[in-house]
Amino acid sequence: MSYIFRTTLPALCLSLILPCALPVMAADPVPAKDSAAAPAVERQPLIERSQEDAAALQRQLPPQEQQQLVAGTDSFLALWKPANIDQPKGTVIIIPGTGESADWPQAVGPLRRKFPDDGWASLSVTLPDVAMDGSLPRVEDKPAEPTKGTAPAKDPKKDAVAKAPEPEKTVEAEAADGVARAAAAQEQAKAEAERIFARIDSAIAYAQQQKSHGIVLLGHGSGAYWAARYLNEHPSPTIQKLVLVAAQEPSGAKPRLDELAPLLKVKTADFVYKDMPLNAQAAQQRLQASKRAKTTGYTQVALAAIPGNDSAEQEQMFRRVRGWLEAK
Repeated sequence: MSYIFRTTLPALCLSLILPCALPVMAADPVPAKDSAAAPAVERQPLIERSQEDAAALQRQLPPQEQQQLVAGTDSFLALWKPANIDQPKGTVIIIPGTGESADWPQAVGPLRRKFPDDGWASLSVTLPDVAMDGSLPRVEDKPAEPTKGTAPAKDPKKDAVAKAPEPEKTVEAEAADGVARAAAAQEQAKAEAERIFARIDSAIAYAQQQKSHGIVLLGHGSGAYWAARYLNEHPSPTIQKLVLVAAQEPSGAKPRLDELAPLLKVKTADFVYKDMPLNAQAAQQRLQASKRAKTTGYTQVALAAIPGNDSAEQEQMFRRVRGWLEAK
């Protein structure tokens, strides 16, 4: 075979193969630019902050302390510790305040753990998020949609229509809007209060199932307000005493705490940190209201803050509360 034939043979074979391969390569599918977009995935609604706190406690605390109670359509966490004696003195139902969990390190957690060694069972409940307390469910931040390509040309006619000022509302229309908003807010506040009261009802029912001889309601922070309001609207011979610790009113709450606590028929102890000006001023109003009403069942007890020694401060509070509960 000649040299020229050997060198041209591979080139000739390649020229015969390429025309057959090109149609196959062209047949490969190309994703269409105008294909339908995938359907948006529906996201589950975000849970309340109180539910997140309860879920964290469920991971941290012993299962035997956890009770799932039911109030209407709500299921909520309550922390139960039986009394460590054969003849319990009763059950203390603890109502946490705004933003506090059923095992909050101030007042709520220390009291629920200390009472059982003193002969009292403790039941600390989880309250729902309430708008007037400023404790709203989490809201997911939606990122802005990225712009695709160049912005479309603006239509001057549409812009003129969009920028046209809205006609001013009449005085009557504004007044009607105000009344509607106030009525909606009132209905929401009523629904939130009933939701809280349903949980307190459920806690009381659970304590009764444990054969408690006496039940005490103890509220901390805004939980004190809800405990007092509950007894004002749902008086019950089952509740023997009411304890308020560092009581606070939710924003815009009606009726006010000084219109509730001093007038209750159940024996009430109002534990106040006098070195906190705002709390002390509100406590003074409650004390004056009790004097005007000549209420004999209302007592106010001063507490002193112990800066830098939280353990001693919590122990002082527990001893004062225990002393009042056991006083004849």
